[in-house]
Amino acid sequence: MKKEESDSQEGSPRGTDLSEQFSKKHALTFITVTLFIDAAGFGIIMPVLPELLMELSGGGLAEASKWSGWLIATYAVLQFLFAPVLGNLSDRYGRRPLLLISLFLFGINYLIAGLATSLWVLFIGRAFTGIAGSTYAVANALVADVSPPEERAQSFGLLGMAFGLGFIFGPFLGGLLGEWDVRAPFLAAAAFAFSNTLYGFFVLKETLPENLRRPFDIKRANPVGALLHIRKYPVLVGLLIAIFFYNVGHHVYPTNWNFYTMSKFDWTPRDIGISLGLVGVLMAFVQGYLIRKAIPWLGAPRTALVGFFAAVAAYFGIAFAPSAFALYAWCVVSALSGFIMPAVQSMMSNQVPQNEQGELQGAISCLSSVGAIIGPVVMTQTFAYFTQSNTTLHFPGAAFLLAAVLSLLALAIFGANMRKLLGLAH
Repeated sequence: MKKEESDSQEGSPRGTDLSEQFSKKHALTFITVTLFIDAAGFGIIMPVLPELLMELSGGGLAEASKWSGWLIATYAVLQFLFAPVLGNLSDRYGRRPLLLISLFLFGINYLIAGLATSLWVLFIGRAFTGIAGSTYAVANALVADVSPPEERAQSFGLLGMAFGLGFIFGPFLGGLLGEWDVRAPFLAAAAFAFSNTLYGFFVLKETLPENLRRPFDIKRANPVGALLHIRKYPVLVGLLIAIFFYNVGHHVYPTNWNFYTMSKFDWTPRDIGISLGLVGVLMAFVQGYLIRKAIPWLGAPRTALVGFFAAVAAYFGIAFAPSAFALYAWCVVSALSGFIMPAVQSMMSNQVPQNEQGELQGAISCLSSVGAIIGPVVMTQTFAYFTQSNTTLHFPGAAFLLAAVLSLLALAIFGANMRKLLGLAH
């Protein structure tokens, strides 16, 4: 009898541990699926976005590129304002409710875009998405909740893999649907977002325990307050600045890839979809598999350094690519830049306690949003200037060359902080 009681007493905690492990694994699975669907939803519209913008604006490719930049900047402005708010709210009320609201708003945006008959309607939809996209900070905080510090880089890499897989499926499907109807990909993306909202409602459990939550502070729940609060972690400042310049340059891909390839190589939506699908395969391999080998071998700081070098080289190569074959070759090099964000996010996440993870990720998202406000406008205006009919120098790759310069600056800043990151600074 005593033995049975003892076994029962020992079994209860063990059962609780197993239940907790299952819950955390399920939460990570949900976030992975969520980012896959979000990436697929975004990727599915990329092959047809230039044609839709030309249809609604009545202009040519250069004019559509300008509207694309302002459209993406609208998203970034709303994300900039709401990211620290939602990150702090998640530290107070938990991750689950905010993630579900985000998914629902994503679905609303794609539905609006699919039915839009004018440009201003598209801008309303992007405003919804900007608010919803602010909860990427919440998603990253959830990953920090369920991942031990030594496994966070790999977990963030898993999210990158999901994003990459979404980019395999989304653009490929978008290219096929776009050949049939330019609006069909938007409606398909809405269906994905609403389906995932239902999935999360029934399967996702809260990952932030009540005893680890902290009061909501409006002084810290704003862009300036969130960034100022990060100053108490000096090692994070250099990383944030490097991420900022890298993100400004990195926006050349979502804002210029479709326009660039249409202008230089006369690609169709189907061609664009196939190319983005390949990019997705490479991203999934790098962030889902290769980073798990690189982090233990090189360490997170050196792994990020490799990513920065790859980004600089790839942007230069793409800017001057003489053929589609060369373009694909540089895509392979560019995939290694997928090391950057998972490695840097893990370094930053390990510097703060669990009940400030939402605030940290909100600050990262906030600063990234500043880059996302500047990047799309600068990159699309650069493309438009060098491709318009009266330009003095026709150079479709100008935006990629600018991205290379910005990434080189990010590399220099990151390199200057290497001693701190490796624990060698005094």
